[in-house]
Amino acid sequence: MSAKTTKTLKAMTTSEIVLFPVASRAGDIDRCAADLERLHGEDAVLFWKTECRRLANELSALGFSEDDVREQVLVFQAEVQNDLMKRYQARAIAESRAGRAVKR
Repeated sequence: MSAKTTKTLKAMTTSEIVLFPVASRAGDIDRCAADLERLHGEDAVLFWKTECRRLANELSALGFSEDDVREQVLVFQAEVQNDLMKRYQARAIAESRAGRAVKR
């Protein structure tokens, strides 16, 4: 436990950069979900591959290991997917309340 405290204090008293998890990139998550919501087909696939590659390259440049990069990209993908589901649910609820729900 003291090693963790020492590391935290060291990071706060030196010029060491403390990286935050990809999941905390709320702006990127929101932006990607919004773009994926309006894109379809090959355009969506190309956009998504480009965004994930950009993130992987950024994390690699910051010194993350290949395993850590992979893990962080997967976390980012899950967060974007979660945001897309929330958007869909909100839209479905709004349409249902407005009486425009699709009848099955």
